[in-house]
Amino acid sequence: MAKAKAKDTEKEGRGTIALNKRARHEYHIDQRFECGMALQGWELKSLRAGRINFGEGCYAIIEHGEVFLVGAQIPPLISASTHVVANDRRTRKLLLHREEIDRLVGAVERKGYTLVPTAMYWKNNKVKCEIGLAKGKQDHDKRAADKEREWAVDKQRVMRSHNRLG
Repeated sequence: MAKAKAKDTEKEGRGTIALNKRARHEYHIDQRFECGMALQGWELKSLRAGRINFGEGCYAIIEHGEVFLVGAQIPPLISASTHVVANDRRTRKLLLHREEIDRLVGAVERKGYTLVPTAMYWKNNKVKCEIGLAKGKQDHDKRAADKEREWAVDKQRVMRSHNRLG
């Protein structure tokens, strides 16, 4: 009985908080990095309630050898932040190893990549943000990706109807 409860509490600590589906549509994501976030207490309570918005203007920047998340909106809970003046669009520091930051600096400055947040999730009761090293897609690439996705859906539909008949 005790083991089953321990497993259930582990599952509660994991899970996706938010996905940035627009990033997959707008960019070719070459490499992904998992990074921690420096958050305040009221932000954690809001994230547990699932309140985050990866808007169009959400991106990561590198300044003075540190990585920051800009434009992510975490609206405060009314009950959790009565004593704190909350800035829901503040710039948040992302926590990475020095080698990873150096690799990102090289790719962004020399090769013209962009840092885009792709997901935010719980891992061992800590908030992790996945950022992708990305290049922008052109319009014809987006159309080709949409066409390919539609074809995959149609193919699945045909296969299901064929399996029912046969």
